[in-house]
Amino acid sequence: MMNERPHLPLFQRSRLNRMASSFQIAGVQLDIAIGEVQRNLARIESALRETAKHGARLTVFPECALTGYCFESLAEARPFAEPIPGPSAQRLSQVCRELDVFAVYGLLEADGERLFNAAVLIGPSGVVASYRKVHLPYLGIDMFTTPGDRPFAVSRAGELRLGMNICYDGAFPEAARVMALDGADLIALPTNWPPGAECTADFVINTRAMENHVYYAAVNRVGTERGFRFIGKSKICGPSGCVLAEAPHQDEAILYAEIDLELARRKRVIRVPGKHEIDRFADRRPEMYGRIAASG
Repeated sequence: MMNERPHLPLFQRSRLNRMASSFQIAGVQLDIAIGEVQRNLARIESALRETAKHGARLTVFPECALTGYCFESLAEARPFAEPIPGPSAQRLSQVCRELDVFAVYGLLEADGERLFNAAVLIGPSGVVASYRKVHLPYLGIDMFTTPGDRPFAVSRAGELRLGMNICYDGAFPEAARVMALDGADLIALPTNWPPGAECTADFVINTRAMENHVYYAAVNRVGTERGFRFIGKSKICGPSGCVLAEAPHQDEAILYAEIDLELARRKRVIRVPGKHEIDRFADRRPEMYGRIAASG
């Protein structure tokens, strides 16, 4: 259940009880204005200062949080794209340096003639890593962007090991599994879920967390953009698949959760010692999975 903080009027808040050994994260469910980069950037910065004030070491923002999503052509979207690092990364790096925090946010990345739906991890030292969306639905700007051309990877945000996907990537279990095998404690999923994605929001996020024994933070947007309504329902799940924090359908919100890095790394789960123990990595049978990697 979300707990209101009356002295913070812009957002509803949710937070988990603190753990003894923890790393606090936040997810910011925003309403984003298409093409209004400076307005969106200012709101990202404001929210980042807010989450830092409440102890979040990492804050995750939605897909295309900087630009908006429902562009109708490559030509229309291109003026709002930037390289990585670029102006927004420079500005948010200064904020992260000042606050000693990390942030993940979505943007359109310009790379020569190519345009990518991207996410960037920013920290006190600047750009730590970036990710280009691999799986592209026939929707919004993804109809015109280039598919991601880099392997799934795990990066460091302080002591946290972080993997990044974007929206539709979350529907492909292989993406999260690769990063979990490479040591991810947390997978961040900036997303723009429209109607039709309710099942993903309600069940898939929990499943990705549980099947990989990792934390999983899916951060969606709200509002309406060119006829598409976005459903909110951002969620942070723990390694058992349990919900640590979730947002409402229609409202802007900030979610907070304390995550235990050692719990994510301890893959063997002992439910009844000597009688009921599982290890979702040690119990794998990769030799039986060859068909997954075959095309066609």
